[in-house]
Formats: sequence, C-alpha cells, structure tokens
Amino acid sequence: MAPTLIYIFGGTGDLAHRKLIPALFNLYIDGYLPGPFTIVGVGRSKIEESTYRAQMRKSIKEFARRSELTTKYWSKFSKNITFQTHDLNSDKSYKEMAAGWKAFQEEHGKESQIIFYLSVAPQLAPVIAKRLHGHRLCHDPKRSRMVFEKPFGHDLASAQELNVMLGKLFREEQIYRIDHFLGKETVQNILALRFANALFEPIWNANYIDHVQITAAETVSIESRGSYYESSGALRDMVQNHVLQMLCMVAMEAPISFEADEIRNKKLDVLQALRHMRPEDVHRYAVRGQYGPGWSKGKKAAGYRQEKAVDPQSNVETFAAVKFYVDNWRWKDVPFYVRTGKTLAAKETLITVQFRPAPDYAFPDEAAHTWRPNRLVIGIAPKMDIRLRFQAKQPGPSMTLRPVDMVFSYASRDEEDCQPEAYETLLQDVIEGNPTLFMRADQVEAAWKAIQPIMEVWGHKPPVDFPNYTPGSWGPEDAEALIARDGFNWATLPEV
Repeated sequence: MAPTLIYIFGGTGDLAHRKLIPALFNLYIDGYLPGPFTIVGVGRSKIEESTYRAQMRKSIKEFARRSELTTKYWSKFSKNITFQTHDLNSDKSYKEMAAGWKAFQEEHGKESQIIFYLSVAPQLAPVIAKRLHGHRLCHDPKRSRMVFEKPFGHDLASAQELNVMLGKLFREEQIYRIDHFLGKETVQNILALRFANALFEPIWNANYIDHVQITAAETVSIESRGSYYESSGALRDMVQNHVLQMLCMVAMEAPISFEADEIRNKKLDVLQALRHMRPEDVHRYAVRGQYGPGWSKGKKAAGYRQEKAVDPQSNVETFAAVKFYVDNWRWKDVPFYVRTGKTLAAKETLITVQFRPAPDYAFPDEAAHTWRPNRLVIGIAPKMDIRLRFQAKQPGPSMTLRPVDMVFSYASRDEEDCQPEAYETLLQDVIEGNPTLFMRADQVEAAWKAIQPIMEVWGHKPPVDFPNYTPGSWGPEDAEALIARDGFNWATLPEV
C-alpha cells in the first residue's frame, strides 16, 4: 500500500477516542497499515502533541480489542500520531494542510495518498468538502478519499442536495459513506452463508421462506445524545441505514463477482424493489414508540422527555417497527419485519429467516404440540453466531418431536480475539481503496425514498399516546400487534 496521510476531523471527539484510533492501532499491530503513515487529529482546541498522544494511549488501553499489547507497540505507533489545531472555516487552515500534504509527498514519494475522515457534525461536512476542493487537496481521485459518517442527509431532498454538491466537487470513487454495521464480521458472513452453500441458496425464496425479521435492539437510553436525537429519531438513526443495509444483504440476488459496484448494484435493486407505501397505509405498516420513565434492571430510569437537551413535549420516536415488502419474483408477498429501539429488554442485533412449515399430517397428534417451523437466526451483535432450528425426535418410545438448535459460534471456535472490529475492516478498505462496504449515492437516495412516506405521515400526525412503552420492555404493544396480525411473533435469542 502507498504511504498514507490520514486527517481525522473531530480528532478529539468520542468516535476518534472509542473507535478510530483503537482501530488504527489494531491495524498497525496486524501489519495492515502502509509502511510510512501519519495520523493527524484535527480539532478546535489547542492541545500539545504530547498531551494528545497521551489521551490516545489511554483510549487504546480502554477501548482497543487487544489493549494488552499497548505497552509493546505504543512507542512505534505513537511516532506516527500528531495533532493540529484548525478553524475549519478558515482558508489558512487548509493552506497549512496543503503544505503538510506537499511535504508528506516530498518525503515519501508522489504515489502517496491522503484520507480525510469527517467525524464532525453533519452541518460541517459540506463546509469542509468545499474547502478541501478549493485548496486542491482532493484533486487526484486515485490518491485522495473522503469518509463521511452518518447521517448522510436528513431526508430524501437533503440527501439529493448533498449528493449533487459532492458530485460537482469530487468523483464518486473518492466518497466513502460509512455504515459501521457493514463492517461487522457476521453481516459480511451473510454473503458467504448464502452464496457459498448449496444448502441454502436453492430455498432462499418465497417458495420456502415464510417471513424475515430484523431486530436492532439497545438497552441504553439516548444518554448524552439528546440534541442529535431530537433532529433524528429511531427511523432516521437506524432504519434508513443500518437496518435497510442488513435487509439488502438478506434479499439481494447472487452477484456475478465480488467487485464493489456489482455488490452495490445488487443492493440497489433491493432498495428500488421495496414496495412504496401510500400515506393512508402507513399506520398498517409502521409503528412508532417513545420510552417513558420506569425501572430497568433494578434502577430507576428517566423517560425520553426528561433526558438532557430534549423537549419536554417531544414527539420524536425512540422505537420504530416497519413491515416491508420486496416486490420481485424471489420475494413475492414475503414480509420483512424490522424493529429498532432504545431501552429495550435486551441488547441484540439479529436476523431471523423463518421457513414455511413442513406438513405434519404423517405424525401423530402429540407431535403437533411441539411443532415449530425451521428457522435460521443470524446473530450480529453482541452474540456473533448462526443458529439453525430444526425438528428432532425426543428420546423415548413415542414419536414426540422437539425443536433443537445447531449453532455455529465464533466464540466457541476461539476466534473471538481474532475478529476485527467493524471500524478496522472499514478503515482498512478506505486505505486500500475498496468501496464495496460503503454506500453509493444512489443507494443512499433509494434508502431515504423507502422511508420517506413514513417520515411525512409521522411528521404531519403527532402521536397521541407518547410515551407508550417502559424501559426494559420490548417496545409498544402496537409493535407486537404489527406482526401478530399476520400470525407471527418477534424472535429473540435464548437467554444463557
């Protein structure tokens, strides 16, 4: 890999401390960073380089996957870290960056590359992009890249406006819209599971699959993110990006290669095939909720409206559940149920594929009491495993059936410590120039288009029952009704 200069805008922020610097440290240990590299933290505060390095060392010891190796590797790694104070609205700052880029190239060669990671408030991203373009810091599309954190836009119109603006300044191949869910090992394993196994792909369609569920549940509240969440909500924060991307991995057609645009084209096909909701039908397909005060895990918990920086009369949803349909031949009339929320009963992200029940008429009546359809459950986080539920005979003289699970677990194979964090995978792809796991402009717009009718209806019709669920529950009762109307129930992982 070419020598690389990495600027992290928001270098003193929470993401840099918890994810970016620890991820780069792990890549360094594994030899995945280029020989010569420099990491430049950029912030508004005046911080001595030694102080910044000390802060990053503390973050690595606290958050890195292999923090026990800090002492061994820190000395060499830290020599590649520096900090610069910049006013992101000032031309002087970008002139200094341009001078630094020129000096880096002179030292390491003209094939060096530069990466700008924009870990900043969304409103700052266009400002930085325009300045970088104006000072020709990204004029070579093969050697310069920009990484954008979500949210990418606030709705369809703002996403389109941002894409048009960036399209005038840069080439699409330079723009990396990051979704950390796509860097998780188990999300990527969906492609291997589906397309590398003759066992699954022939039955991966409406003839055999009854329905699909995707759950992204969190036990924590919004914590200190009140000001952000007031302008976002669960639908924008999770469904538009993370959840729909997982849906695409489950529903996409087989690619003819693993080239970046081939994979992204297949995902785009899924987003474009999502059934458009009419405003009058939104209440049948989408449910929203907001947590109120209560008790969770033995502790008193505040309601959303009592959180810091939240309007006491806020109507922002902290829970969303939606039933989607993918209108193509493979998925004709197969419902995809998705849900996400804060302060729920368990922290788990999982995908459940439930197959149509096998006929039971050949078995005695007592077998029907424990009859369960086959089910494939893909645990994304925090448990990373794949569970296949099937029927087996219970030992004894009678033909009594019971459901059993066949489980593949990364942890049971002693691979847990070897699994890269999501940001490690994604940062390595940015450095190598591999955009496969990053959203393209048309994908972003198609995802916004899918939830736009829900956003508009919810925006014009304030809820009359907020708050409508308590901390430690599985959300509002309407979410249970959404799936129960079709004769199903939400799947959860068994407690251990």
